[in-house]
Amino acid sequence: MTDTDRVITDVLGRLDGAADEVAALTQQLIRVPTVNPPGDAYRPCVELLGRRLAARGFEVRTVRAVGTPGDDDRHPRVNLVARRDGDGPGACVHFNGHIDVVPAGRGWTVEPFAGTIADGRVYGRGACDMKGGLAAAIVALEAVLAAGVRFGGALEVSATVDEESGGYGGVGWLAREGWFTPPRVDHVIIPEPLDVDRVCIGHRGVWWAEIETLGRTAHGSMPFLGDCAVRHMAAVLARIERDLMPRLATRQTRMPVVPEGARCSTLNFNALHGGLPEDRTGLPAPMVPDSCRLVVDRRYLIEESPEAVRGELVALLDGLAAERPGFRYRLSDVLAFAPTMTDPAAPVVRAVGDGIARVLGRPATEVVSPGTYDQKHIVRVGTLKDCIAYGPGRLELAHQPDEWVAIDDMVAAAKVMALATLTLLGVTGAGRA
Repeated sequence: MTDTDRVITDVLGRLDGAADEVAALTQQLIRVPTVNPPGDAYRPCVELLGRRLAARGFEVRTVRAVGTPGDDDRHPRVNLVARRDGDGPGACVHFNGHIDVVPAGRGWTVEPFAGTIADGRVYGRGACDMKGGLAAAIVALEAVLAAGVRFGGALEVSATVDEESGGYGGVGWLAREGWFTPPRVDHVIIPEPLDVDRVCIGHRGVWWAEIETLGRTAHGSMPFLGDCAVRHMAAVLARIERDLMPRLATRQTRMPVVPEGARCSTLNFNALHGGLPEDRTGLPAPMVPDSCRLVVDRRYLIEESPEAVRGELVALLDGLAAERPGFRYRLSDVLAFAPTMTDPAAPVVRAVGDGIARVLGRPATEVVSPGTYDQKHIVRVGTLKDCIAYGPGRLELAHQPDEWVAIDDMVAAAKVMALATLTLLGVTGAGRA
Protein backbone atom coordinates (compact mmCIF):
# COMPACT_ATOMS: atom_id res chain seq x y z
CA MET A 1 0.00 0.00 0.00
CA THR A 2 1.39 3.40 -1.00
CA ASP A 3 1.45 6.43 1.29
CA THR A 4 -1.39 7.93 -0.75
CA ASP A 5 -3.46 4.77 -0.32
CA ARG A 6 -2.88 4.84 3.42
CA VAL A 7 -3.99 8.48 3.63
CA ILE A 8 -7.15 7.78 1.66
CA THR A 9 -7.97 4.70 3.72
CA ASP A 10 -7.45 6.69 6.92
CA VAL A 11 -9.67 9.58 5.79
CA LEU A 12 -12.48 7.33 4.56
CA GLY A 13 -12.27 5.23 7.71
CA ARG A 14 -12.68 8.29 9.89
CA LEU A 15 -15.73 9.34 7.89
CA ASP A 16 -17.25 5.85 8.15
CA GLY A 17 -17.67 6.61 11.84
CA ALA A 18 -18.74 10.23 11.43
CA ALA A 19 -22.54 9.84 11.22
CA ASP A 20 -23.18 11.02 14.76
CA GLU A 21 -20.75 13.92 14.37
CA VAL A 22 -22.21 15.27 11.13
CA ALA A 23 -25.78 14.83 12.43
CA ALA A 24 -24.92 16.65 15.66
CA LEU A 25 -23.34 19.60 13.84
CA THR A 26 -26.37 19.83 11.55
CA GLN A 27 -28.62 19.90 14.60
CA GLN A 28 -26.57 22.67 16.18
CA LEU A 29 -26.85 24.78 13.02
CA ILE A 30 -30.61 24.22 12.65
CA ARG A 31 -31.14 25.28 16.27
CA VAL A 32 -29.80 28.73 15.44
CA PRO A 33 -32.81 30.22 13.57
CA THR A 34 -31.04 32.26 10.90
CA VAL A 35 -34.27 33.28 9.19
CA ASN A 36 -34.04 35.58 6.16
CA PRO A 37 -35.86 37.87 5.91
CA PRO A 38 -35.05 39.69 8.10
CA GLY A 39 -31.63 38.13 8.79
CA ASP A 40 -31.93 36.82 12.34
CA ALA A 41 -29.14 35.23 14.41
CA TYR A 42 -26.39 35.48 11.81
CA ARG A 43 -23.74 36.42 14.37
CA PRO A 44 -24.44 33.55 16.81
CA CYS A 45 -24.32 31.07 13.93
CA VAL A 46 -20.97 32.22 12.53
CA GLU A 47 -19.56 32.38 16.05
CA LEU A 48 -20.59 28.76 16.65
CA LEU A 49 -18.76 27.69 13.50
CA GLY A 50 -15.83 29.98 14.20
CA ARG A 51 -15.17 28.37 17.58
CA ARG A 52 -15.20 24.91 16.05
CA LEU A 53 -12.90 25.77 13.15
CA ALA A 54 -10.49 27.74 15.36
CA ALA A 55 -10.11 24.63 17.51
CA ARG A 56 -9.03 22.74 14.35
CA GLY A 57 -6.26 25.21 13.58
CA PHE A 58 -8.09 27.56 11.20
CA GLU A 59 -7.51 31.28 11.27
CA VAL A 60 -11.03 32.64 11.63
CA ARG A 61 -12.22 36.04 10.45
CA THR A 62 -15.68 37.50 10.92
CA VAL A 63 -16.50 40.22 8.42
CA ARG A 64 -19.61 42.39 8.15
CA ALA A 65 -20.97 43.49 4.78
CA VAL A 66 -21.74 47.04 5.88
CA GLY A 67 -24.24 48.88 3.74
CA THR A 68 -25.59 45.89 1.85
CA PRO A 69 -29.38 45.36 1.61
CA GLY A 70 -30.87 44.69 5.03
CA ASP A 71 -27.67 45.39 6.97
CA ASP A 72 -28.18 47.34 10.18
CA ASP A 73 -27.14 47.03 13.81
CA ARG A 74 -30.13 44.82 14.58
CA HIS A 75 -29.55 42.50 11.62
CA PRO A 76 -25.87 42.82 10.69
CA ARG A 77 -24.81 40.92 7.58
CA VAL A 78 -22.00 38.97 9.27
CA ASN A 79 -19.97 36.37 7.35
CA LEU A 80 -17.24 33.97 8.42
CA VAL A 81 -14.11 33.06 6.47
CA ALA A 82 -11.78 30.47 7.99
CA ARG A 83 -8.43 29.51 6.46
CA ARG A 84 -5.80 26.91 7.28
CA ASP A 85 -2.57 27.24 5.34
CA GLY A 86 -0.53 24.23 4.36
CA ASP A 87 3.21 23.70 4.43
CA GLY A 88 4.03 25.59 1.25
CA PRO A 89 2.69 26.88 -2.04
CA GLY A 90 -0.23 25.18 -3.71
CA ALA A 91 -3.92 25.43 -4.51
CA CYS A 92 -6.56 26.82 -2.16
CA VAL A 93 -9.67 24.63 -1.91
CA HIS A 94 -12.66 26.59 -0.60
CA PHE A 95 -16.01 25.30 0.70
CA ASN A 96 -18.77 27.90 0.83
CA GLY A 97 -22.11 27.41 2.53
CA HIS A 98 -24.90 29.88 3.21
CA ILE A 99 -26.33 29.88 6.72
CA ASP A 100 -29.55 31.82 6.07
CA VAL A 101 -32.82 29.94 5.75
CA VAL A 102 -36.28 30.94 4.55
CA PRO A 103 -39.10 31.37 7.10
CA ALA A 104 -40.55 28.11 8.38
CA GLY A 105 -44.08 28.72 7.13
CA ARG A 106 -47.01 26.44 7.92
CA GLY A 107 -47.62 22.72 7.64
CA TRP A 108 -44.85 21.30 9.83
CA THR A 109 -45.37 18.11 11.84
CA VAL A 110 -42.08 18.61 13.74
CA GLU A 111 -40.62 21.71 15.38
CA PRO A 112 -38.85 23.61 12.54
CA PHE A 113 -35.84 24.66 14.62
CA ALA A 114 -35.39 21.65 16.91
CA GLY A 115 -33.14 19.58 14.67
CA THR A 116 -35.17 16.44 15.29
CA ILE A 117 -33.59 13.10 14.32
CA ALA A 118 -35.92 10.32 13.17
CA ASP A 119 -35.63 7.42 10.72
CA GLY A 120 -32.03 8.27 9.80
CA ARG A 121 -32.88 11.88 8.94
CA VAL A 122 -32.29 15.28 10.50
CA TYR A 123 -35.43 17.43 10.25
CA GLY A 124 -35.65 21.21 10.40
CA ARG A 125 -35.64 24.42 8.43
CA GLY A 126 -32.32 24.52 6.61
CA ALA A 127 -31.54 20.82 7.11
CA CYS A 128 -31.48 20.26 3.37
CA ASP A 129 -30.88 23.84 2.19
CA MET A 130 -28.09 23.87 3.24
CA LYS A 131 -26.91 23.39 6.80
CA GLY A 132 -26.54 19.65 6.30
CA GLY A 133 -24.22 20.28 3.36
CA LEU A 134 -22.13 22.80 5.28
CA ALA A 135 -21.83 20.36 8.19
CA ALA A 136 -20.72 17.58 5.82
CA ALA A 137 -18.06 19.83 4.29
CA ILE A 138 -16.64 20.80 7.69
CA VAL A 139 -16.55 17.19 8.92
CA ALA A 140 -14.85 16.18 5.66
CA LEU A 141 -12.06 18.71 6.15
CA GLU A 142 -11.70 17.70 9.79
CA ALA A 143 -11.14 14.10 8.68
CA VAL A 144 -8.46 15.21 6.19
CA LEU A 145 -6.66 17.18 8.89
CA ALA A 146 -7.02 14.47 11.54
CA ALA A 147 -5.36 12.01 9.16
CA GLY A 148 -2.25 14.20 9.22
CA VAL A 149 -2.31 14.98 5.50
CA ARG A 150 0.60 17.24 4.54
CA PHE A 151 -0.31 19.65 1.80
CA GLY A 152 0.70 22.84 0.10
CA GLY A 153 -1.76 25.62 -0.46
CA ALA A 154 -4.71 26.14 1.85
CA LEU A 155 -8.11 24.96 3.00
CA GLU A 156 -10.89 27.50 3.44
CA VAL A 157 -14.45 27.44 4.72
CA SER A 158 -16.87 30.33 4.47
CA ALA A 159 -20.26 30.60 6.12
CA THR A 160 -22.16 33.35 4.38
CA VAL A 161 -25.50 35.11 4.55
CA ASP A 162 -28.39 36.28 2.40
CA GLU A 163 -28.16 33.66 -0.37
CA GLU A 164 -31.92 33.31 -0.17
CA SER A 165 -32.31 37.01 -1.01
CA GLY A 166 -29.69 37.32 -3.74
CA GLY A 167 -26.44 36.90 -1.81
CA TYR A 168 -25.50 40.58 -1.90
CA GLY A 169 -24.57 40.70 1.79
CA GLY A 170 -22.74 37.39 1.64
CA VAL A 171 -20.81 35.92 -1.27
CA GLY A 172 -21.58 38.91 -3.48
CA TRP A 173 -19.94 41.29 -1.02
CA LEU A 174 -17.00 38.94 -0.34
CA ALA A 175 -16.41 38.56 -4.07
CA ARG A 176 -16.35 42.31 -4.56
CA GLU A 177 -13.84 42.57 -1.72
CA GLY A 178 -11.51 40.05 -3.39
CA TRP A 179 -12.09 37.00 -1.22
CA PHE A 180 -12.91 34.78 -4.22
CA THR A 181 -10.37 36.13 -6.69
CA PRO A 182 -7.53 33.95 -8.03
CA PRO A 183 -4.83 33.30 -7.00
CA ARG A 184 -6.15 33.70 -3.47
CA VAL A 185 -8.66 30.88 -4.13
CA ASP A 186 -8.43 28.23 -6.85
CA HIS A 187 -11.35 25.80 -6.43
CA VAL A 188 -14.78 26.34 -4.85
CA ILE A 189 -17.35 23.74 -3.83
CA ILE A 190 -20.78 24.93 -2.64
CA PRO A 191 -22.65 22.14 -0.80
CA GLU A 192 -26.12 22.95 -2.13
CA PRO A 193 -28.65 20.07 -2.07
CA LEU A 194 -28.47 18.53 -5.54
CA ASP A 195 -28.18 14.83 -4.39
CA VAL A 196 -25.04 12.90 -3.59
CA ASP A 197 -24.49 11.55 -7.12
CA ARG A 198 -24.80 14.88 -8.96
CA VAL A 199 -22.31 17.61 -9.76
CA CYS A 200 -24.07 20.91 -10.38
CA ILE A 201 -22.07 22.94 -12.89
CA GLY A 202 -24.26 26.02 -13.16
CA HIS A 203 -27.71 27.56 -13.21
CA ARG A 204 -30.29 29.20 -15.48
CA GLY A 205 -30.47 32.97 -15.77
CA VAL A 206 -32.89 35.05 -13.74
CA TRP A 207 -34.55 38.41 -14.25
CA TRP A 208 -36.97 39.81 -11.70
CA ALA A 209 -38.88 42.87 -12.73
CA GLU A 210 -41.76 44.95 -11.42
CA ILE A 211 -44.46 46.08 -13.81
CA GLU A 212 -46.66 48.93 -12.59
CA THR A 213 -49.81 49.85 -14.45
CA LEU A 214 -51.05 53.39 -13.91
CA GLY A 215 -54.57 54.77 -13.73
CA ARG A 216 -56.58 57.62 -12.19
CA THR A 217 -58.51 57.64 -8.93
CA ALA A 218 -62.24 58.22 -8.71
CA HIS A 219 -65.15 57.29 -6.47
CA GLY A 220 -65.90 53.58 -6.57
CA SER A 221 -69.57 54.26 -7.30
CA MET A 222 -68.56 56.11 -10.46
CA PRO A 223 -65.66 54.08 -11.88
CA PHE A 224 -66.27 55.56 -15.33
CA LEU A 225 -64.81 58.83 -14.02
CA GLY A 226 -61.50 57.15 -13.21
CA ASP A 227 -59.13 54.72 -14.87
CA CYS A 228 -58.69 51.40 -13.06
CA ALA A 229 -55.03 50.29 -12.89
CA VAL A 230 -56.11 46.81 -11.80
CA ARG A 231 -58.06 46.33 -15.03
CA HIS A 232 -54.98 47.38 -16.99
CA MET A 233 -52.94 44.81 -15.06
CA ALA A 234 -55.55 42.17 -15.84
CA ALA A 235 -54.87 42.88 -19.51
CA VAL A 236 -51.13 42.43 -18.88
CA LEU A 237 -51.71 39.07 -17.18
CA ALA A 238 -53.98 37.89 -19.96
CA ARG A 239 -51.53 38.93 -22.68
CA ILE A 240 -48.61 37.20 -20.96
CA GLU A 241 -50.69 34.03 -20.57
CA ARG A 242 -51.86 34.17 -24.19
CA ASP A 243 -48.73 35.23 -26.05
CA LEU A 244 -45.58 34.92 -23.96
CA MET A 245 -45.93 31.78 -21.89
CA PRO A 246 -46.65 29.46 -24.85
CA ARG A 247 -43.52 30.79 -26.59
CA LEU A 248 -41.38 30.20 -23.51
CA ALA A 249 -42.57 26.61 -23.24
CA THR A 250 -41.20 25.84 -26.71
CA ARG A 251 -37.64 26.96 -25.90
CA GLN A 252 -35.38 24.10 -24.91
CA THR A 253 -31.79 24.24 -23.69
CA ARG A 254 -28.65 22.19 -24.09
CA MET A 255 -27.95 22.84 -20.40
CA PRO A 256 -28.59 19.68 -18.32
CA VAL A 257 -31.15 21.43 -16.11
CA VAL A 258 -33.05 19.45 -13.50
CA PRO A 259 -35.92 18.80 -13.15
CA GLU A 260 -36.98 18.19 -16.74
CA GLY A 261 -39.67 20.90 -16.65
CA ALA A 262 -36.99 23.54 -16.09
CA ARG A 263 -35.23 22.81 -19.40
CA CYS A 264 -37.46 25.40 -21.03
CA SER A 265 -37.83 29.09 -20.24
CA THR A 266 -40.30 29.92 -17.48
CA LEU A 267 -42.10 32.92 -16.01
CA ASN A 268 -43.77 33.14 -12.61
CA PHE A 269 -45.95 35.87 -11.12
CA ASN A 270 -44.24 36.40 -7.76
CA ALA A 271 -46.52 39.06 -6.29
CA LEU A 272 -49.47 41.25 -7.21
CA HIS A 273 -50.53 44.40 -5.34
CA GLY A 274 -53.18 46.90 -6.32
CA GLY A 275 -55.51 49.43 -4.79
CA LEU A 276 -55.56 50.17 -1.06
CA PRO A 277 -52.55 49.19 1.09
CA GLU A 278 -52.69 45.68 2.52
CA ASP A 279 -51.85 46.85 6.04
CA ARG A 280 -54.95 49.02 6.36
CA THR A 281 -57.40 48.60 9.25
CA GLY A 282 -61.17 48.91 9.10
CA LEU A 283 -63.31 48.77 5.99
CA PRO A 284 -61.95 49.68 2.54
CA ALA A 285 -62.61 53.06 0.95
CA PRO A 286 -64.59 53.21 -2.33
CA MET A 287 -61.68 54.05 -4.60
CA VAL A 288 -60.73 53.34 -8.19
CA PRO A 289 -57.08 52.24 -7.90
CA ASP A 290 -54.52 54.35 -9.74
CA SER A 291 -51.67 51.84 -9.38
CA CYS A 292 -51.20 48.09 -9.62
CA ARG A 293 -47.82 46.35 -9.30
CA LEU A 294 -46.79 42.91 -10.52
CA VAL A 295 -43.43 41.24 -9.78
CA VAL A 296 -42.41 38.71 -12.43
CA ASP A 297 -39.74 36.03 -12.06
CA ARG A 298 -38.31 35.15 -15.46
CA ARG A 299 -35.89 32.20 -15.66
CA TYR A 300 -34.04 31.88 -18.94
CA LEU A 301 -31.56 29.74 -20.81
CA ILE A 302 -27.94 30.09 -21.85
CA GLU A 303 -29.18 30.30 -25.45
CA GLU A 304 -31.10 33.52 -24.64
CA SER A 305 -29.59 36.95 -24.09
CA PRO A 306 -30.58 39.24 -21.20
CA GLU A 307 -31.42 41.96 -23.71
CA ALA A 308 -33.81 39.72 -25.62
CA VAL A 309 -35.46 38.51 -22.41
CA ARG A 310 -36.22 42.05 -21.31
CA GLY A 311 -37.05 43.17 -24.83
CA GLU A 312 -39.84 40.69 -25.40
CA LEU A 313 -41.68 41.85 -22.27
CA VAL A 314 -41.20 45.49 -23.25
CA ALA A 315 -42.60 44.70 -26.70
CA LEU A 316 -45.65 43.05 -25.11
CA LEU A 317 -46.28 46.08 -22.88
CA ASP A 318 -45.75 48.54 -25.72
CA GLY A 319 -48.22 46.55 -27.79
CA LEU A 320 -50.84 46.95 -25.09
CA ALA A 321 -50.10 50.68 -24.87
CA ALA A 322 -50.71 51.01 -28.62
CA GLU A 323 -54.06 49.25 -28.62
CA ARG A 324 -55.59 49.78 -25.16
CA PRO A 325 -56.97 53.27 -24.35
CA GLY A 326 -55.31 54.86 -21.34
CA PHE A 327 -52.78 52.09 -20.84
CA ARG A 328 -49.60 53.36 -19.18
CA TYR A 329 -46.91 51.40 -17.38
CA ARG A 330 -43.56 51.54 -15.64
CA LEU A 331 -41.04 48.70 -15.79
CA SER A 332 -38.33 48.41 -13.11
CA ASP A 333 -35.49 45.91 -12.90
CA VAL A 334 -35.32 44.21 -9.49
CA LEU A 335 -32.63 41.54 -9.91
CA ALA A 336 -30.73 40.04 -12.83
CA PHE A 337 -28.13 37.31 -13.24
CA ALA A 338 -27.13 35.68 -16.50
CA PRO A 339 -26.88 31.89 -16.85
CA THR A 340 -23.58 30.28 -15.94
CA MET A 341 -22.08 26.87 -16.64
CA THR A 342 -18.64 25.61 -15.57
CA ASP A 343 -16.62 23.66 -18.12
CA PRO A 344 -17.27 19.93 -17.48
CA ALA A 345 -13.51 19.38 -17.92
CA ALA A 346 -12.66 21.82 -15.10
CA PRO A 347 -10.54 20.37 -12.25
CA VAL A 348 -13.21 20.70 -9.57
CA VAL A 349 -15.82 18.98 -11.76
CA ARG A 350 -13.47 16.06 -12.44
CA ALA A 351 -12.35 15.78 -8.81
CA VAL A 352 -15.88 15.65 -7.40
CA GLY A 353 -17.03 13.32 -10.18
CA ASP A 354 -14.17 10.91 -9.46
CA GLY A 355 -15.04 11.02 -5.77
CA ILE A 356 -18.68 10.17 -6.49
CA ALA A 357 -17.64 7.22 -8.64
CA ARG A 358 -15.35 5.88 -5.90
CA VAL A 359 -17.74 6.37 -2.96
CA LEU A 360 -21.03 5.44 -4.64
CA GLY A 361 -19.78 3.02 -7.27
CA ARG A 362 -21.59 4.76 -10.12
CA PRO A 363 -20.76 7.64 -12.46
CA ALA A 364 -21.60 11.17 -11.47
CA THR A 365 -24.37 13.04 -13.28
CA GLU A 366 -23.67 16.62 -14.29
CA VAL A 367 -26.67 18.88 -13.84
CA VAL A 368 -27.64 22.54 -13.90
CA SER A 369 -29.85 24.11 -11.23
CA PRO A 370 -33.21 25.63 -12.22
CA GLY A 371 -32.57 28.52 -9.82
CA THR A 372 -29.50 30.59 -9.12
CA TYR A 373 -27.18 30.17 -6.16
CA ASP A 374 -23.97 31.86 -5.05
CA GLN A 375 -21.90 30.54 -7.95
CA LYS A 376 -23.22 33.59 -9.82
CA HIS A 377 -21.12 35.94 -7.68
CA ILE A 378 -18.02 33.77 -7.61
CA VAL A 379 -17.89 33.37 -11.38
CA ARG A 380 -18.81 36.92 -12.42
CA VAL A 381 -17.57 39.15 -9.62
CA GLY A 382 -14.76 36.99 -8.29
CA THR A 383 -13.77 35.87 -11.81
CA LEU A 384 -13.13 32.36 -10.48
CA LYS A 385 -14.35 29.80 -13.00
CA ASP A 386 -13.51 26.53 -11.17
CA CYS A 387 -16.69 26.47 -9.09
CA ILE A 388 -19.50 23.94 -8.71
CA ALA A 389 -22.28 22.96 -6.31
CA TYR A 390 -22.22 19.54 -4.69
CA GLY A 391 -23.93 18.43 -1.53
CA PRO A 392 -26.39 16.09 0.19
CA GLY A 393 -30.11 16.58 0.15
CA ARG A 394 -32.92 16.64 -2.39
CA LEU A 395 -33.59 19.94 -4.09
CA GLU A 396 -37.36 19.44 -4.06
CA LEU A 397 -37.33 19.40 -0.22
CA ALA A 398 -35.86 22.90 -0.02
CA HIS A 399 -38.26 25.50 1.45
CA GLN A 400 -40.87 22.79 2.16
CA PRO A 401 -42.51 21.91 5.50
CA ASP A 402 -40.76 19.02 7.28
CA GLU A 403 -37.53 19.68 5.39
CA TRP A 404 -34.96 16.96 6.05
CA VAL A 405 -31.57 15.58 5.07
CA ALA A 406 -30.53 11.92 5.29
CA ILE A 407 -27.61 11.23 7.62
CA ASP A 408 -26.22 8.54 5.32
CA ASP A 409 -26.24 11.01 2.44
CA MET A 410 -24.31 13.54 4.52
CA VAL A 411 -21.68 10.92 5.31
CA ALA A 412 -21.42 9.89 1.65
CA ALA A 413 -21.14 13.52 0.58
CA ALA A 414 -18.45 14.15 3.20
CA LYS A 415 -16.43 11.26 1.76
CA VAL A 416 -16.78 12.66 -1.76
CA MET A 417 -15.78 16.13 -0.62
CA ALA A 418 -12.78 14.77 1.29
CA LEU A 419 -11.57 12.80 -1.74
CA ALA A 420 -12.08 15.80 -4.01
CA THR A 421 -10.11 17.94 -1.56
CA LEU A 422 -7.21 15.49 -1.57
CA THR A 423 -7.21 15.43 -5.37
CA LEU A 424 -7.27 19.22 -5.68
CA LEU A 425 -4.49 19.52 -3.10
CA GLY A 426 -2.36 17.19 -5.19
CA VAL A 427 -2.72 13.93 -3.27
CA THR A 428 -2.79 11.82 -6.44
CA GLY A 429 -5.17 8.93 -6.93
CA ALA A 430 -7.63 10.14 -4.30
CA GLY A 431 -10.61 9.97 -6.59
CA ARG A 432 -9.86 6.62 -8.24
CA ALA A 433 -10.86 3.20 -7.03
